[in-house]
Amino acid sequence: MFEQELIEHCSPTLASIKAASLFTYTYKSLNELHLRVTYWNSKMKRKGITFDILSENVGVNKALIYVYRRADLEKILNRDEISKFLLKQGYLIDDNEIDGEVNCEKIILQLKKKFEKLNQFPHEIGIFLGYPIGDVKGFIENHGCNCKCTGYWKVYCNEEEATKTFRKYKKCRDIYMNLWISGRSVMQLTVAA
Repeated sequence: MFEQELIEHCSPTLASIKAASLFTYTYKSLNELHLRVTYWNSKMKRKGITFDILSENVGVNKALIYVYRRADLEKILNRDEISKFLLKQGYLIDDNEIDGEVNCEKIILQLKKKFEKLNQFPHEIGIFLGYPIGDVKGFIENHGCNCKCTGYWKVYCNEEEATKTFRKYKKCRDIYMNLWISGRSVMQLTVAA
């Protein structure tokens, strides 16, 4: 069920304590998938949340849905260290964007193309989910090994801060699940931008 997956995997984003989240949705048809994403985009626009399909695995009817707060994501992408890192990862960022505003839609489109080309998660996906850049770089440099701890992501830098964040995200998810099961709607649980 779309709403349950949304609550289980995206509660911190709905609560406005995380810039973006991902979840896998099993769809009945491509038409149903696109209608559902269009529907949720229209409902959540006023809350500052966007839904995007990062990849579709037609053979097994699964799609990776990216749920993000554009304003928060733009702040992340416009950090100098982040834009330079993405440039090194093969993202086409204009010189004026490195010192100015990075085009959010353009970068997400490039992320989608990387999913298509690689047919797997690009390692820099952590940037798009708001993970610390040190941990994203650590994951890439260590090929996913030698981390200090694991939670919502593999931690290579500040274990104490990451552990606090993991607890905060879990508490948010637990509260949102309980409220949703008790009858609150996704819209009622979503904090406006």
